[in-house]
Amino acid sequence: MIQNTFKILKGIGEKKEQKFWQNGISNWDEFIECEKIPRMSDKTKTTHDLDLKKAKNHLDKGDSRYFAKTLKSQDHWRLYHDFEKICYLDIETTGFSFDKSDITVIGVYDGKDVKTFINGINLEEKTLKEELLKYDILVTFYGSGFDTPFIKRKFPTIEFDIPHIDLCFAGRRIGLKGGLKNIERVLGINRDEDVVGIDGYEAVRLWKRWKKKEDKEALNTLVKYNKEDIENLKPLAQIIFKKLKKATFNNGHSFEY
Repeated sequence: MIQNTFKILKGIGEKKEQKFWQNGISNWDEFIECEKIPRMSDKTKTTHDLDLKKAKNHLDKGDSRYFAKTLKSQDHWRLYHDFEKICYLDIETTGFSFDKSDITVIGVYDGKDVKTFINGINLEEKTLKEELLKYDILVTFYGSGFDTPFIKRKFPTIEFDIPHIDLCFAGRRIGLKGGLKNIERVLGINRDEDVVGIDGYEAVRLWKRWKKKEDKEALNTLVKYNKEDIENLKPLAQIIFKKLKKATFNNGHSFEY
């Protein structure tokens, strides 16, 4: 779908992009092949042609980082179907303070398998960094406000330079408000009965039980809670992507993806 997007071009916003679509220019190739664009100078057209060819080259190479720089964060959702290596990520902590709280669990889900990093067991900066470097797209829920800055504060060498789809803010654009659990209920995304009633505060208590009493059941429940968080991000991302695509491209034209 990224090849239907013109907002990677300098000076092209939503209104101009819509104008291109209305004039039958629905993708990069059609733009490049078009000799003249209404109300656009030849110089600007040539510049845009070069930028689109450059973007195609980066897309062909699977370089998602290029689009993290050229596309505004609120539009990163448009890349969701263009790259296969997607990281669904969520963290658990002992509190909300970046300075006083610690990360207890980090869950990473690639759409098929879950990897769990636990403080004091296998959560190390080098290992986590190596894992995150495997991916092209990051998907979180309020991760831009909490998860990623928390991780960067604790692990300074980790950089989040790939496109980041924050479902909290993407969801608000289609009327989905509130926390992750509330949105899941609205959309009919279910959780296992063992963790249905658990929230962030209970997650802290579970961690304390593990640390103070070595309560393995508490740790297993916390890990399962985190696992449900990241696994549920995938169906939520699919729903939000579908609705945003319809809202954005519902202009009487058909697009191929």
